[in-house]
Amino acid sequence: MDRSRLTITLKKEILKQLDEYIDGARIRNRSHAIEYVLSKYFAPKIQTALILAGGQGLKMRPFTYEMPKAMIPVNSRPILEHIIENLRRYDVRDLIISIGHQGVKIKQHFGDGSKFGVKIFYLEQGKNQTGTAAPVLQAKKILGQKPFIVYYGDVLANIDLDDLIDFHLANSDLATIALTSVNRSSNWGVVRLQGNRIYSFLEKPDERKDLSHVINAGIYIFQPKIFDYLKPETKRLEKEVFPKLVEQRKLFGYLFAGQWFDVGNPEIYQQAVKAWR
Repeated sequence: MDRSRLTITLKKEILKQLDEYIDGARIRNRSHAIEYVLSKYFAPKIQTALILAGGQGLKMRPFTYEMPKAMIPVNSRPILEHIIENLRRYDVRDLIISIGHQGVKIKQHFGDGSKFGVKIFYLEQGKNQTGTAAPVLQAKKILGQKPFIVYYGDVLANIDLDDLIDFHLANSDLATIALTSVNRSSNWGVVRLQGNRIYSFLEKPDERKDLSHVINAGIYIFQPKIFDYLKPETKRLEKEVFPKLVEQRKLFGYLFAGQWFDVGNPEIYQQAVKAWR
């Protein structure tokens, strides 16, 4: 990210408040603290999210014979409804939902989004548009030249999106991944961090003792420059895009401590039913 050197004089009281932001990890020093506060004040709020809800949900059969995975209920409401509620809570109200298998049932339930306090535009995946990259590329014209959130439609996460957005705007000029930690990490994208920057990303590696417990939580923020990395033949963000961003030192990680469930996994779905709040 391009920066210019600036010399400023501040009152001691303000410096004391700035120093409270410095934690040595996310905010490293006074210069970073000033940039963080200014970016939070001046930067436009991210108001658009793309939700990927087109997967077939093979692991969740027999549920997904009759409904899309994102409509499987948790606490008597579809997973997707919990996701939309969390986005709305942080004033992210312009939603694009990528639908595929049984997608008509998502449309029937949510309509134009007005009953849920949001505005929804639907994108229908083609038969050959599998994977996580194609829906993002398909949404390019709608997303325009503003940063946006990508949210996987089978993820339940108690995450402060305001804090995630502030983190992204202060740290990254391209991409930020929300991260969580689990005991057995090999079923997901396994991440190693150096400060706030991701220096290793392994998608579903073979299980071994030295694996990090930090994983991809399925919630991202991208700048429009991400489209430079997406081609019509690109299938998986995790396999084809993120490793390139790691090599170029352009991928940042936001580790959060709230609840997280990958409800596309039957065992974890049962945990979510019991524990999600």
